[in-house]
Amino acid sequence: MTKILLLSDTHGYMDASILKYAGEADEVWHAGDIGDLKVSDAIKAVKPLRGVYGNIDDHTLQKEFPEHNRFFCEGVDVWITHIGGYPNKYNVRVRDEIKKNPPKLFICGHSHILKVMRDNKLDVLHMNPGACGKHGFHHVRTMLRFVIDKEEIKDLEVIELGKR
Repeated sequence: MTKILLLSDTHGYMDASILKYAGEADEVWHAGDIGDLKVSDAIKAVKPLRGVYGNIDDHTLQKEFPEHNRFFCEGVDVWITHIGGYPNKYNVRVRDEIKKNPPKLFICGHSHILKVMRDNKLDVLHMNPGACGKHGFHHVRTMLRFVIDKEEIKDLEVIELGKR
């Protein structure tokens, strides 16, 4: 059983509440727009971090993180990318690959809109944790946490961190 904290769009912002939740997880996953190495370093000091770079991330973050991160967590095939779209509206960057070789869990950020939905055609669970930074048009800072237990994704929770 692996407890995951999923966040995105920190845009260089980090605070004690994010790190508190990170400390309760087994792994932290970041879906891009990290904004500053200080953010990823702060998370790595607490828990293992998997992530991707986003469209605002500079060359230092692009050297540290890939554009796409596909891996297995226990029995779950996971694909994280920053700009991915969502079921029936996948971004052109991922559309062909997701149809040809769908993961079980597809994660992206970018929109700052928290969204969890199933793609029944491809049997894919899509997650976007919204944004937990203070930059952007979102009103409430959000993250997700959940558990992966063998091949099951369960115990999904929305974490609200207050107003931006």
